[in-house]
Amino acid sequence: MNYLHDIQAFLPGVIIAFTGLITILLESLKRDVRTMYGVSAAGVLAALIAAILSSTSEGGTAFTDAIVYGGWSSFGQVIILIGTLFSILLSADYLKSKSLHFGEVYAMILFASLGMLVLAASNHLITLFLGIETMSVALYVLAGLMHYRKTGAEAALKYFLLGAFATGFLLFGIALIYGSTGEMTLTSVAAAASPTPLFLAGSGLLLTGIFFKIGAVPFHMWTPDVYEGTPTTLTGFMATSAKTASFVAFALILVRMVPETSYESWQSVIQVIAILTMIVGNVIALVQENVKRMLAYSSIAHAGYLLVGMASGGYSAVLFYLFAYTIMNLGAFGVIAYFERTKNFDFTSIESYAGLGSRAPLMGVLLSVFLFSLIGIPPFAGFMGKYYVFASAVQAGMIPLAVIGVLASAASVYYYLRVMVYLYFKPEHKPVHLEKASVLFTATLILLAASTLYFGIEPLVSVTDLFGFVTGISP
Repeated sequence: MNYLHDIQAFLPGVIIAFTGLITILLESLKRDVRTMYGVSAAGVLAALIAAILSSTSEGGTAFTDAIVYGGWSSFGQVIILIGTLFSILLSADYLKSKSLHFGEVYAMILFASLGMLVLAASNHLITLFLGIETMSVALYVLAGLMHYRKTGAEAALKYFLLGAFATGFLLFGIALIYGSTGEMTLTSVAAAASPTPLFLAGSGLLLTGIFFKIGAVPFHMWTPDVYEGTPTTLTGFMATSAKTASFVAFALILVRMVPETSYESWQSVIQVIAILTMIVGNVIALVQENVKRMLAYSSIAHAGYLLVGMASGGYSAVLFYLFAYTIMNLGAFGVIAYFERTKNFDFTSIESYAGLGSRAPLMGVLLSVFLFSLIGIPPFAGFMGKYYVFASAVQAGMIPLAVIGVLASAASVYYYLRVMVYLYFKPEHKPVHLEKASVLFTATLILLAASTLYFGIEPLVSVTDLFGFVTGISP
């Protein structure tokens, strides 16, 4: 075994693991939260650079075929680390305002990120399980940080109980798959698999566990309560990086483990789940009054759009959508976190945002940018993400699925624009003192908004040029 090769192949994860350990040591030796904040951000940045360099290399396996590296697995790790880095940068001010600014929080973020990186590189069923559990245990802790509130305690308890239930499905599915094939490596399972009742039952249970982590219908019931009770910037982390890791792992299973003879059956199941997820997520979001619950149901709908890309085999489209979703969703949760720092006023309901567009013009504009992108309006990145996944469905001959996706996306216009209507067209209920945002916090949100715009315009130009070439109207 070439240990140097293995470490190099999983260098982003190694860096995150060491950074997490250093953070814990610093917490025990020197209780300076600012130092741990800086060390955590620097470690994630170093891991991000390593992941970017790894994504350009030829793919392969490491640790006796337990993980894969290179290609879109490494690009998925890049998205995870981008979400982790921005979550850390946005969290300091918010956690201070809630008296939750502890060094252990950053350690838990790092260990959750480590689990996500393992999950996104899984080529072995045990590695898949270890990645999910490492991620989940850390997220259970983060979900319960506000345990002194009823919603916070409910979030932690519900997430833990339902997560343990889903883990049981996942582990039992792995056991059945191993029992039917005698293999654990994904590619070896595909070679040895046959459509026996044992293998099909194991695959179904494994799929159930993955759907729970994605937040797909009907395994979505934990999402709104957990999102509402978790500290807002950490909700953004859960909604983006954790979702990215789960989808990349799902793609690895589909590409490397599912036999060709069973692939169409898996596609049919994914299409049904995608339709249910898009419809249920958008319909229930329409009637939400709590802004975080609204974003929770919208995240369920976005999981449905991503499943459209999974069903059609458009994995590159799914990766771009995950990247776009990460930057725009983190930005939206970041602005909400800014307003929630206000003392003696509760910014949980959508109505509480009335008149804030004029009181905090920069934050109002930034929130509008992120919401327009979540709707899927050009020239923002969200539009191109939806374009790519729906186009992949059309190319695969799944036109009804694409049409349902477009109609479901159109329904989302109402509940996203409703927030902006209150921001700019409703009078303020009562004057409140808004806390001043730090330079770093504001710069982070501006960078996210600029990225949302840039990664909407750049692909849009490419698609426009291609359209002109195809139709013969290019200059």
